[in-house]
Amino acid sequence: MDSGKVVQRKKPEILRAADMRQHQEVSAKSLDSTKVIRLLEDPLTANLKERHLFVLKKLLKRSQIGFLLKDLKDVTRILNICAEKVNEHPEYLPILCEALKICRFPFLKEKASDELNYAQDVIEFISHLGCLMRVSDAEVRQQIVETVKSFYNHVAPKHLHDGTDSATRKKPRTLSSNRFSRLSLSLQSTSPGYRLQLLELSDVAQTLLLSMSTLENQPTIKLQLLKTLQILSGSSDMNCALMLNARGAETICLHMNEPDPSGEVLVHSSEILWNLLERGSKATVTAQLSSMECTVSLKEAFFHQLMSGFQPSDLQLRNDLLVITTLIAEHPNHLLIESLFAKQLMVFVTFPELKTHNSLVRNFKLSYNSEDLKMKKMLLNLLVLMSKDLAALQLYREEQVMLALLTLVKPPAATTAGQRSGGRHWSSIQQEELQLQALATLATIAPLMLDEYMACMGNARLLLLLDWCTGQDSYFGDCHSFHGTGGRGSKKAQMRHCIRVLRSVTSLGEESVLQDLCDQGTISQLMGILMQMEASPDEEDLVTLEIKSDIQLILSALCENDMHRKELFGAEGVEMTVHFLKKGPDKFYSGLGHNKLILSTVDCVWSCIVGCYTTEDYFLVKEGVFLLLDLLVLSPRCVHAIVLATLLELCDNPNTLTHILSWRDEGGRTASSLLLQLWRLEEEELGVTRDQHGGIADPQRLVLRCDQEDTQLLSNTPSAAVMEISENLRSKIYSIFCKLGFLDLPGLSAKDYVTLGIIRRYLDFKVGEVWEEVSRELVLDGVRPISPDQESLSRICKIPEDTARKVMMEQISILEQQKKEEASEEEIVYTEIKSHFKQRELTAKSWDSYVSKTSNHEVLKEVKAQRKEDMESSRPKRMEADPAVHPAEHFIGQVIDAESSEAQAGVKLTMTKPLIQSPGPNPEKPAARDPELFSSVSVKDV
Repeated sequence: MDSGKVVQRKKPEILRAADMRQHQEVSAKSLDSTKVIRLLEDPLTANLKERHLFVLKKLLKRSQIGFLLKDLKDVTRILNICAEKVNEHPEYLPILCEALKICRFPFLKEKASDELNYAQDVIEFISHLGCLMRVSDAEVRQQIVETVKSFYNHVAPKHLHDGTDSATRKKPRTLSSNRFSRLSLSLQSTSPGYRLQLLELSDVAQTLLLSMSTLENQPTIKLQLLKTLQILSGSSDMNCALMLNARGAETICLHMNEPDPSGEVLVHSSEILWNLLERGSKATVTAQLSSMECTVSLKEAFFHQLMSGFQPSDLQLRNDLLVITTLIAEHPNHLLIESLFAKQLMVFVTFPELKTHNSLVRNFKLSYNSEDLKMKKMLLNLLVLMSKDLAALQLYREEQVMLALLTLVKPPAATTAGQRSGGRHWSSIQQEELQLQALATLATIAPLMLDEYMACMGNARLLLLLDWCTGQDSYFGDCHSFHGTGGRGSKKAQMRHCIRVLRSVTSLGEESVLQDLCDQGTISQLMGILMQMEASPDEEDLVTLEIKSDIQLILSALCENDMHRKELFGAEGVEMTVHFLKKGPDKFYSGLGHNKLILSTVDCVWSCIVGCYTTEDYFLVKEGVFLLLDLLVLSPRCVHAIVLATLLELCDNPNTLTHILSWRDEGGRTASSLLLQLWRLEEEELGVTRDQHGGIADPQRLVLRCDQEDTQLLSNTPSAAVMEISENLRSKIYSIFCKLGFLDLPGLSAKDYVTLGIIRRYLDFKVGEVWEEVSRELVLDGVRPISPDQESLSRICKIPEDTARKVMMEQISILEQQKKEEASEEEIVYTEIKSHFKQRELTAKSWDSYVSKTSNHEVLKEVKAQRKEDMESSRPKRMEADPAVHPAEHFIGQVIDAESSEAQAGVKLTMTKPLIQSPGPNPEKPAARDPELFSSVSVKDV
C-alpha cells in the first residue's frame, strides 16, 4: 500500500506544522487503522473534516476486497465515530455506506488461525452493525439490512480469484499496484459458514428487532428489515431465542397492521411469528401474544384478511393467522374473550349452519373451497381449546354453538336433501370432514353443556346417526382427514366418533341422560351393533376394537346403578360378555387395543351382571366364573385387581362358591392355590418381609411394605395403612377367602397352608398396624395419653405381635409335619427301590442258572442228581414191620399213562383211583369202573 507515498512525490506541498505531522502519519508506510482512529478522535484534529474524509477513503480503498480479521476491532470504532458525526456532518454518509458495502464481502485472513484468534472481534463487529440502525439516514439503514442479509449469500469478491481489481485493470501497473496484487494473493477469505456461526453468537438479530420502532416513516426499509428478520429467525434457533428475549413476538405483532403500500408487511410478519413458534419456545411466544394489545392487533389483521382477501394467498394468510390464534387459545391467560375476538369468531363457527343477521357475515362470502374448509375446521378446533374457560361456555350458549354442531353431524342423506334447495354448499367430501370434526368437538363440549345437549335432543340425533352407520346403503367414506383414520370406504369413522360422544356424555352418570338413552332402546341397539361387528368377517383393527370397548363402557354406565336396566341387559348381554371373555388375553400386548377390550368386558360383567340374580345365575350357567379365573391365570398383573373385585362381588351369590371351589386349571391347580400364589407374588412385589417358606420372618413387620415404615406421618394426610388396602390385591384376596372359608380347601400344599395362616389373620394385623400409626402420630404431635389410655394402647399394640407369634408356631408345626410326611414318603420310596433291586437280583440269578443248565451238560446232570437227592431226602424213611401186626398195604392209584412234553418241563401222569376195600377173607372185585374215579395229575420239574 504505497499509493500514498506515490501521491506525495507527485504533489509536494508546504503545509503547516500540524498538517505536516498528520500528513506524515497517514503516509503509505504508516497508514493503519490505529492512526486513523487517533486522527478522528484527537481533539487537535477532530475538526479536520477534509483530512478525515481523505484518510477514510484511502483506508476503504485499501480494504475494497474486504476487511482483515485483525482490523475489525478498529473498523468497529471507526464506523462508530462516523455514525456519531453523520448527524452534524452528512459528508460522512458516503464513507459509512461504502464501509457497509465492503462488509458484505467475506472477511480476510492472513493465517488459518486468524478465524479462531479474532472470533470475539468478529462477534462484536457483527453486533455493532445492528447498533448502526440508530443512524436515521435511509440509505445507511438500507445498507445495514442488505449487509446482514448478504451473510447468507456466501459470495466472495472476484479480486481474491484473479489477484487484481477493476481499478488496476484499467491503469498501468505501478509499484503500488504490484504490491496490492501481491497482498491480495497472500490473503484468503474466511469459510462461508464462519460469519453465520458467529452471527448466531452476536446480538444483531435482537438489535435489528428493536430498531423496528424507529422505522414508522420508512416503510421500504421496514419491509426489508422484516425480510431480513425472517431469514434470521428461519435459519437459527439461537436467533429466535435472542429475538424472543427482546419480546420479538410481541413487537412483530404490534407492528404488522401499520400502513403498508406494498401489502407484504403482514405476510412477512406472520412468517416471522411462525418461525418463532417452530424454532423458538412456543410457550414464550404464546405468552407474549396473549397480551390485550397483541390480541387486538391479531384480531384486526384476521378480520381484514377475512373480509378483503379473495386470492389464494390471502386465504392462506388468513388461515395462518387463525392457527396462531388457536395457539394463543391454549395459553391459560389468553384474552380472546375479553377482547371480543372470540365472540366475533363464534359468528363464523355457526355460519352457514345457522341463519344470522350479524353484520359481520352480511358482506362475507364463503367460497366453499379448501381454504374455507380449513378455516371452518380450525374454528371447530378452537371451540375445544377454549372450552376450559367457563366464560367461553357461556359464550357458546349465547351463540347456539351446540345446535350448530348437532346440525353438522346429521347423516349425509338428510344433509344433502336439505341442501338441494340452496345454492352453493359443501361438497360430500367436505361435509364428511366437517361431520367428523364436529363429532370430535362434541366429544369434548357435550359433557360440559349437558343442558344444551339435551335441549337440542342430542341423544336422538346421535342415535339416528348410529342407525345410519349400521345401515346397508352404499356409502363409501372418502375422508382423508385425521379424524377419518381407519374409516375410508365405510362408515366406521362416523360410528367411532359417534360412540365416543355417547361415551363422554354417559361417563358423567347424569341420570336424565342415561334414562333418555334407555327409553330410546340404546341397550339393545348397542348390543346388536356389538355382536354384528363381532360376526363380521373383517379383520379386527384399532378402530374396530376401540368401538367395541367404548360400547361396553357405555353399557356399563347405563346399567351400573339400575336393576331394571340390568334385567334389560339380560341373557343376550351375558352371552356377549361370555363371548369376549372366551377370547382370553392372548393378544393383550398386540398394540391394537385388545387390552382395553378385556378391561371393558370385565367392567361390563361388574356393572351389568353383578347385582342381578337372574343375570348372575345365567352367567354362572355359562361358566362365567371359570372364564374369570382362567383370565386371572393368563392375564398380566394390571388386570388382576378388577378381576378379583368382580369375583368378590359375585361371591355374594351362594352358587358362586361352588363354581370357584370346583375350578381347576390345565395343571390341576385349584382356585384356592391360585389365590394364595397371587398373595405371595403381591407381597414379593410390595417388599413384605417373609422367610423362605412364605412365613412370618419379623413379628414387628407383619404386613408392612418395605417403604411404608419410612413414610413420614403428617396430620393432614390419610393413614398409609388404610390407603394401602385399596392399592393392592391383598384385601380382595382376604375377602374372597372370607367367603370361601379357611378350612377344607382342596389342593393346598404345606406352603399354601403357611400363607393361608397369614391371610386368616390379615385383618387383625391391619388393625394392629393402624393402632401403631396412631401411637406414632401421638408421639410426633407431642401428645401423651393418660396412664390408663397409655396402658390400653400398649396392650392393643402388643396383641398383633402375640398373634403373629402364634401364627409362626402354627407355621412351624405345619412345616415340621410336612418334613415328617416327606421323610415317610421318602422311606417308602427307598423300600420300593430296594425291593425292585432285590427282584432284579433274583431274576438275574435265575437267568444265570437257566443259562448254565442249558449250556453245560455236566451242570445239568449235577442239578438233576441234586434234585433226586433232595427228593429222596424229603421222602419218609420206610421202616420194616411185622406182617402179623400190620395189615397188607394197598396202592391207592395206578399209573396207566405217562406223557412228556417239551413245551412244559415235567411228566403228565394219568392215574386210576380204584375203590379202597377193607381187608377181609372174601374180597370182591368191582363189577365195573366208575368214570368219576379217574383223574390226571401233572408233575412239573421246577
